[in-house]
Amino acid sequence: MMIVFVLVLFILLRGKIKGGNLVYVVCRIWGKCWYFLTGIRHKEIYEVPHDCSRQYIFVANHSSYLDIPSAVRCMHQPVRVLGKYEMVKYPVFGLIYRAAVIVVDRRDAEHRAKSVRALKAAISKGISIFIFPEGTFNETDKPLKDFYDGAFRTAIDTQTSIKPILFIDNTKRLHWKSIFTLTPGISRCIFLDEITVDSYTTKQDVQLLKQKVYKIMEEALTQYKAPNP
Repeated sequence: MMIVFVLVLFILLRGKIKGGNLVYVVCRIWGKCWYFLTGIRHKEIYEVPHDCSRQYIFVANHSSYLDIPSAVRCMHQPVRVLGKYEMVKYPVFGLIYRAAVIVVDRRDAEHRAKSVRALKAAISKGISIFIFPEGTFNETDKPLKDFYDGAFRTAIDTQTSIKPILFIDNTKRLHWKSIFTLTPGISRCIFLDEITVDSYTTKQDVQLLKQKVYKIMEEALTQYKAPNP
């Protein structure tokens, strides 16, 4: 982490766009090293061919601290992750985190609005975004928690296709209850087919799009026999 911290300080001198993209390159290398040392095997499964040259709003289920490393590992194109503001408070890691993600404090309406503007700005510059629509860990006995509107409102406003991703094994690798549950083994990332938003144009369509994505992800999690959190 200290090596990455020093690299990030120099990388940020390249500017917000180029520097931000390079931060993800460094974090992917960091992630590969960490996965190797912990015995976790990253595997990507594509249900349909994926075009890395296109922009998407990636949405994924969230049930483990391992979801963030998985998100970084499975992205092979310029991207910005929407992350919780609380994480910036950690020493050293907090600065790396702030450099890599668009932070949001969901308790503050003004901060949420600012984050949405930052997401749209990233999309306008050709960068994809990655959002956990559940907002926080799913601690229920259901495959998914209820989704927030942000990802789907942004998709409609910018007319950017949604690409769902499933993290199937992360709860088994590292349960949200404790960092001491870390175990070696496979960590699968399932890329589902994209969901176009051409037919969704109004604010009223946000709920329809959200429900559609929720249903697709819920059925796929059941299909792949993902363990409930």
